[in-house]
Amino acid sequence: MSTEVQQRTAPSGVTALRRITVPTELGPCTVRVRDGMGAESGKAHVYLHGAAGSWTTFLPLIADGPGNDRLLLDLPGWGDSTQGARLRNASVEAMASAVVEVLTALGYREWNMVGHSMGGFIALHVAAAWPKQTVSVTTISATTFGVSAAIRQPWRLRLPYFAGMLLLMRSTAVFGHAGMTLIRRVGTTPLMCLLLSPLFADPAAIPASVIHRLAQDARPASFRAAARAAALYDVNQFQNISCPVLAIRGDHDVFTPVSDLERLATLGAHVRTVTIPRCGHFAAVEQPDAVRGLVDEPRQR
Repeated sequence: MSTEVQQRTAPSGVTALRRITVPTELGPCTVRVRDGMGAESGKAHVYLHGAAGSWTTFLPLIADGPGNDRLLLDLPGWGDSTQGARLRNASVEAMASAVVEVLTALGYREWNMVGHSMGGFIALHVAAAWPKQTVSVTTISATTFGVSAAIRQPWRLRLPYFAGMLLLMRSTAVFGHAGMTLIRRVGTTPLMCLLLSPLFADPAAIPASVIHRLAQDARPASFRAAARAAALYDVNQFQNISCPVLAIRGDHDVFTPVSDLERLATLGAHVRTVTIPRCGHFAAVEQPDAVRGLVDEPRQR
């Protein structure tokens, strides 16, 4: 497959980042790059957002300074990678392959993966499928075992808030663009603050701009596709992970139960788990300093 890299001007207020679009088997993938040592070093820190997010999820974690390049992806189907996305093919494996397509096209040979929610799930598969290239993985509230079980067996009423959000996304996805527009309009009202409050340990402390951003990032059809992908994934593939893994969750997380971290820890001594106090599903919003410190810890094989 031929690769065409399109470089565009970074959005206003994010002048330190370059915007690049790379074609993949799942559709175009837009990437923001915070330059470090450059692709010639062969290494990058790669950030993968969740099913209700975009590249902006990680802005609180990105600081200027030396080091490897930092790549913030909009996965095909989300953010600026919505046009031309082939969601019917969006398995966990296919999304991970799209990530590696991007990294390979840009000249990287090794990477440290950082993933939030669904992005953590994908990061773990990248580590399992590309063990030589993956130096480390940090997951922030990865939606793995618990969410997969809740989707496959909804009658057991696991993770009720996730079940409710999935029902909402499936319902609005039926209406296509109109459904997405409805969510965005509700996102400008106090009702959205109420609907999203379970995602945070201290909802009253969350700026309205964060709530509005989450509403803008909502992609009901993509969320539905991600849920289908999670339900169909064989988690036994995680047994192939050999690099250091740091699995983080908030102590008020309604999507990532503590049992998910306990199960990841059974993979071996290369897995470390951390629960951050006073924190829900969006740790980068509620406890950015704690998360940044953990993400930037040096971890080698």
